Amino acid sequence: MIDGNTTNRAFSLVEHRLPARALGAPLHTHRNEDEYSYILQGSIGLQLGEQILVAGPGDLVMKPRGVPHAFWNAGDDEARLLELISPAGFEGYFRELAPLLAVQPVDEAAIGEIVARYELDIDFSSIPALAERHGLRLG
Repeated sequence: MIDGNTTNRAFSLVEHRLPARALGAPLHTHRNEDEYSYILQGSIGLQLGEQILVAGPGDLVMKPRGVPHAFWNAGDDEARLLELISPAGFEGYFRELAPLLAVQPVDEAAIGEIVARYELDIDFSSIPALAERHGLRLG
């Protein structure tokens, strides 16, 4: 929506659309960015560190760098949120990742290179527990 090039790298703004009961991201930690999620539609479940919360339309949630977090659609309808990312640059991660996730089998080595380049720590082992605990649909 708003690329960091238009904000002098101060921030970027992206929109996420999540199908019902979909995982947006497993537990992960940003080394360089703070994220602010503004919920437009639906219910978004979040884990911030050890805290679990559900945010709805009009809610704003801060996900500070260095704090492990995950998010998912906690409802039975599509959810939408705006993600403000500061400083800008991480919006490129989504652009690079999208085509790799659209192809099966997934090229794990290529994804690993992108994750490393954006200095993101992802705990893929958190996926089964998140899915079971929050009734998420995977795949």
